[in-house]
Amino acid sequence: MIQCPDCGFANFAGSAFCAECGYTLIPAETQTVPGTDLGRSAGAPGPRWSSPGIAPPADNWATLHLLDSGQLLPLAARNEFTLGRAVEGQPVMPDIDLAPYQAFGRGVSRLHAIIKRGIDDIWIMDLESANGTFVNGRRLELNEECALSNGDVVALGALEIQILLKTT
Repeated sequence: MIQCPDCGFANFAGSAFCAECGYTLIPAETQTVPGTDLGRSAGAPGPRWSSPGIAPPADNWATLHLLDSGQLLPLAARNEFTLGRAVEGQPVMPDIDLAPYQAFGRGVSRLHAIIKRGIDDIWIMDLESANGTFVNGRRLELNEECALSNGDVVALGALEIQILLKTT
């Protein structure tokens, strides 16, 4: 567990941001996500995720924090993204390719799940994946929509992702 120096909340090990207050727990540099036009940004410890000091894209509504690698994958420009891993010759590709993050070895399906922003909520749905989608340890039923909250941990197979929602 990582204790937030700002509010004292106990966060999951590997968390980049405090699930309670949004405080940046570890530094990270800007990086582009392969196969998408999404960027990744974060700042030095101290500023909050929604702070201008971190400078997320203007239309960024959530960030996927890969807990094992510390990678940050902002979701912007669209309201819906499929998550999975690309395979050469595959006719349908996921919007966010998790293959560079050891997705195959962690049991991520080619089209594993979908994350979508509604008017007042954000949710995830398993797309009949082989190894399941879990939200805070609870396995989702096939095609079940599950609302997400800031700090939730989603597991696609064994690939753990913390959901960081943009605050206004």
